[in-house]
Amino acid sequence: MFGEIVFFGVFLPKLLVLGLLALVLHAVGKKLLTRAHVYRVVWHPALFNLSLFVVIFAVTADLFQRYAS
Repeated sequence: MFGEIVFFGVFLPKLLVLGLLALVLHAVGKKLLTRAHVYRVVWHPALFNLSLFVVIFAVTADLFQRYAS
């Protein structure tokens, strides 16, 4: 899984790229969940946000490993 991605001649770690992609997807998901008033029923929003980011990061890494190799 570890390696580099070349972006305009610059070598970037895969985990950095996946983390940034997961961060963008997390921001979009958080905005959608806020508009849907999901945070009213969440006990601890910070833990919910952390777990949401971890799940998005894991799914992104798994999909990247399966299809980009």
